[in-house]
Amino acid sequence: MVRHHELTNVEWEAPARLLPRPSSGRPRLDDRRVLNGTVRKPRTRSAWRDVPARYGPWKTLYTRFRW
Repeated sequence: MVRHHELTNVEWEAPARLLPRPSSGRPRLDDRRVLNGTVRKPRTRSAWRDVPARYGPWKTLYTRFRW
């Protein structure tokens, strides 16, 4: 189920090809979940701390947004 502010499967295909592949070290959070959180923030005009926890820690979202 795709929520209102989340990327559809078609929208996800393009950025998925551009993201770095997991390597050794600390495992990354699910890229799609984090990207949905970073997309949701400007669409809802909410603060980073107000993004729902289902997208991951707000600091991770902010860090990847700035990346």
